Amino acid sequence: MSAIDDPHPPVRVTPYQDGPYLLRGPFELVDQDGNVIEAGRRTIALCRCGRSQTRPFGDGTHKLVGFAAPSGAERRR
Repeated sequence: MSAIDDPHPPVRVTPYQDGPYLLRGPFELVDQDGNVIEAGRRTIALCRCGRSQTRPFGDGTHKLVGFAAPSGAERRR
């Protein structure tokens, strides 16, 4: 079955340059023990800088701390 034929569209994860990961679509977010973390919406921002006060969700702190990361994949060394 292709993704086009699947009645459940895949979750889309978009890493934003110098910002969070945006998750769009139906998803379930769980902690390392399998406990569900309620997101309350179908689109969320996940912190990449580690400084958010609402982790694992982003709160815009990446702008204040000067977080830098590419949108695409980084090259392996």
